[in-house]
Amino acid sequence: MHALCRDMWLAHGVPPTQTVRVGLPNMVVQNVVKKNEYRDSVMLMKASEALRSAQGVLNAALMMGTEANKGLLRNGGLLTEDGESAAANDLILAVQAADEQTLQQALRQAEELLASRGHSAGATAFRLLDSAIRAMPDANLAIISIPGKFAGREARQALEQGLHVFLFSDHVPLQEEIELKTLAQRRGLLVMGPGCGTAIINHVGLGFANVVRPGPIGIVAASGTGLQEVCVLIHRRGSGISQAIGVGGRDLSDDVGGMTTLQGLQALDADEETRVIVLLSKPPSPQTAEKVLRKATQCRKPVVVNFLGMESKQSRPHLVFTRTLEDAALQAVALLGDASHVLDEPTAIEGDLEQKVALEVTRFAPQQRYVRGLFSGGTLCYESMLVLRDDVGDVYSNAPLQPSLKLHDVGVSQAHTLIDMGTEDFTQGRAHPMIDPSLRQARILQEAGDPEVAVLLLDVVLGYGSHPDPAGALAGAISEARARVSKRGGNLSVVAEVCGTDQDPQNLALQEERLRQAGALVVPSNAQAARLAGALVRRIALQKGGVA
Repeated sequence: MHALCRDMWLAHGVPPTQTVRVGLPNMVVQNVVKKNEYRDSVMLMKASEALRSAQGVLNAALMMGTEANKGLLRNGGLLTEDGESAAANDLILAVQAADEQTLQQALRQAEELLASRGHSAGATAFRLLDSAIRAMPDANLAIISIPGKFAGREARQALEQGLHVFLFSDHVPLQEEIELKTLAQRRGLLVMGPGCGTAIINHVGLGFANVVRPGPIGIVAASGTGLQEVCVLIHRRGSGISQAIGVGGRDLSDDVGGMTTLQGLQALDADEETRVIVLLSKPPSPQTAEKVLRKATQCRKPVVVNFLGMESKQSRPHLVFTRTLEDAALQAVALLGDASHVLDEPTAIEGDLEQKVALEVTRFAPQQRYVRGLFSGGTLCYESMLVLRDDVGDVYSNAPLQPSLKLHDVGVSQAHTLIDMGTEDFTQGRAHPMIDPSLRQARILQEAGDPEVAVLLLDVVLGYGSHPDPAGALAGAISEARARVSKRGGNLSVVAEVCGTDQDPQNLALQEERLRQAGALVVPSNAQAARLAGALVRRIALQKGGVA
């Protein structure tokens, strides 16, 4: 499949603007509110960074006017009275500068950045899908990433033009997803999504994707970072990926019925390049899971199944069930027929890491006992909760394993807590944490302020689409957090996994080294990171003569 990338900007007419100035000693703040003007969060993040780097600009942010974003601006001293009045579909330009002249210059720069619409040099932009198709008549896949209320309409048009669809957009109504996938089935096309963050089609990465070698393992996944983790671990074991088909988080619900998953299984079973198939998802609905597993048993090829949290009590022909994403990757490689790849359950603490762990435990203050996790990957967060539950018991979250463990306030952790920072709680109107690390940086320091926190658990995801230096962006916050805890007589153990390969643009070895230099313990998989965090908590409890 060839990728037909769309960057669609919706015309709302020329919006009125509202401005206000707030004068403080040696500082002036101004908000410009542009009514009904949607802009992509990634473009707004880059524009904000460009403004903040200008001499004399103390702070700046371009954000959609959601309540969450207004709260961030308010807390940062950037929100004025008119900014308070902005609605979710309004764009807020907020600048804090040393003087009026600098402020006005920064606002002019912001307008220029908005006018450029963030297109790369040499790129051709099309306002209409028809125009793009005429310019690229051989394309057979459309990538759609626009607000959800418009995305379904564009996806339908792409399907009617004979294009497969990679639907990155979320907030697409459920009924619209069902209609799109039904139409795609009739036309022999795939709809990957809505909310599909990752795919690798004919060795081309779509969305957030790592650079992995081509190979004989095909994947169908209802989880973005889960797919990335398995691809990365397969690559590290010396094998590679034929196709990696993302299906969207709702595909395995009873409402959707696994439509794209079933299509993906059929396609991979027929694909000559694919020898082993992997199925990935958070727990699917039981009825749809049964439908998918029946289809999988009919495949001519072995199928590795990792439905996180769903234990299989029966064996099925051609199917291998696994508990973790790491297990799924190792089993897929082993099924290729090389016995040297069949490994026992990997241990989290090996070699010099054992000595480091022993030293870490001696440094904790008496009240330290909890683990806090801050994740950019939702599936990685979910897997970590499953692994940690065996060691520490209940784990609270904004995306918990069970409803009773849901946080009352996503901004405040309690006991053992793991946060998925890729949910709407944190991403509405702003870039995903794999792109914009600022909220995670702040939350790292916040968690370090809790005297009961002992262990901080992090994922760092590399690949196309992610921040160019994610470990470097977090390293400063990690060092500062550890220094603050040390100053008050305690210790903060930071455990991290880097989900990436030696071919990713961010340089895997360099990313891991930056984390180590900041004081983090770096391990090679998400499951091992969670086991290590659990082991640290258990050792703390044993040292105190209690329980975790």
